[in-house]
Amino acid sequence: MFERLEPIAVDTILGLMAAYRADPDPRKVDLGVGVYRNDRGETPVLSAVQRAESALLTSQTTKAYVGATGNPGFNQAMERLVFGADHAALSAGRVRTVQAPGGCGALRLGAEIIRTASPGSVVHVPTPTWSNHPPLLCGAGLKLESYPYFDAATGGVQFNAMIAVLERLPAGAVVLLHASCHNPTGADLSEEQWREILALVKRRHLLPFIDMAYQGFGDGLDADAFAIRLFSSELPEVVCAVSCSKNFGLYRERTGALHVITETPAGAEATLSNLVRIARGIWSMPPDHGAAVVYGILNDATLCAGWMEEVDAMRSRIGGLRGAVVQQLQQHCPQRDFSFIARQRGMFSYFGMSTAQVRELRSRHHIYMTDDSRMNVAGLRQENLEYFARSVAEVLGR
Repeated sequence: MFERLEPIAVDTILGLMAAYRADPDPRKVDLGVGVYRNDRGETPVLSAVQRAESALLTSQTTKAYVGATGNPGFNQAMERLVFGADHAALSAGRVRTVQAPGGCGALRLGAEIIRTASPGSVVHVPTPTWSNHPPLLCGAGLKLESYPYFDAATGGVQFNAMIAVLERLPAGAVVLLHASCHNPTGADLSEEQWREILALVKRRHLLPFIDMAYQGFGDGLDADAFAIRLFSSELPEVVCAVSCSKNFGLYRERTGALHVITETPAGAEATLSNLVRIARGIWSMPPDHGAAVVYGILNDATLCAGWMEEVDAMRSRIGGLRGAVVQQLQQHCPQRDFSFIARQRGMFSYFGMSTAQVRELRSRHHIYMTDDSRMNVAGLRQENLEYFARSVAEVLGR
């Protein structure tokens, strides 16, 4: 049986990770893998996480299953974090939450419930979007189409082109939206633009499927949830996939949640029963450790305040790096405008180099980013900013 299988090409990011690790050059710079790093190049365990884990180790008395919907305390805490404690959709009983194995699990569960409710659904995704969106959504049996999003000329959003395409979608079409810190481009919508999209979604009777993987890394915990809170207060149905990997640093713990907002509490209960059935058939029971840690942090005022300070510090560092790398690039590549990097949000930026130039940057200067020139700004450090800028200038000048 298995002898008939053909080898599959290594995932781009996984291949980059392996190549970077095997590179012995001390100057090497990893701008490929999407994890936060501090100025020592480390992905740290947050202090709030360490303290919550210590408390968990002393208080936990069982490793029994927590249930198909996950940790109830985690689910409620995530609802407060994502929607705000006093959100009308929560008060009206229109929100149901299921814990999932990371943001990926939440996205797949969201795709499965959409297919269950409407088997012929088409999901419209931005161009470009996160590379794992297509396999997660298509794996659930959904069809994908695209809409314009990134404007390479400005480093921003092709908003008029985006709106023009969305205006032509049929009623019931699903639109995948990045809540903030767009991956892979870093180009985000303004509040005014979000309101325009809301009006369009209402008018065209579309279903928004919002992915929020970086809450707190853009403009702040509340600001980054603006679109979710706005849409959930104004629309009868919204699907939201949320990850705790970045803002809690829980990458390997696979901690996430799917929130589904329905028109009525009765609809919410029916939806929850279907979500439980679907989850039972995929992962049966979700892992508890990361969810218990998040609950411990969000349910303790002191830990939560400390965690918020850590998120603020990570966001501030990324913003500072964006400004600093623009300055270095302006000094060493004055013929090219990289100011868009400072206007973008989150960890990622589309750098605007050709595939050949990206590969030359990798082979000659040991600087690793994906072939489409997506770079993880958090992979830069103060000590390698000038080296990075000089290397870019050399490649662009050839």
